[in-house]
Amino acid sequence: MTARWAVLLVLCLGLVAGCGKNTVKEEVRDDMRDARADAMSGWDKLGERWVNYKAGADRDTIMVTASEGRFSRIALKCEHSGLELFDVEVTFGDGDKFSPRTRLIFTEDTRSRVIDLPGGQRVIRKVEFRYKNLPRGGRAQLELWGK
Repeated sequence: MTARWAVLLVLCLGLVAGCGKNTVKEEVRDDMRDARADAMSGWDKLGERWVNYKAGADRDTIMVTASEGRFSRIALKCEHSGLELFDVEVTFGDGDKFSPRTRLIFTEDTRSRVIDLPGGQRVIRKVEFRYKNLPRGGRAQLELWGK
């Protein structure tokens, strides 16, 4: 086995191990379910992020490209475990920022309220969030949806 293949194998095994209790097959099934919801609801899944569970609060970002479109509302969905969400900051395509008042406690497989964005339909560049896992919780996956 060449060194390149060995590195690829280690990365793939790390990815599978990093998915928490979900297998790659379960994650593919989850993505297919999200695609069906996307097609039927009028909401677009803009991205998702497995959040790390560290002792204190942590910060992550979901990057969104202009090719995703323009949106006037967003919502968040938490899967696989619970988490406490402290802050959300939306950065638009023109560099403007919006921080809706948020302090949400998600249990496994719950959604946030719909958050109206200022200024009508806008391109979203990224959404940053600060969170911490709930006690005795596993890894959570946070999804960003837009309409």
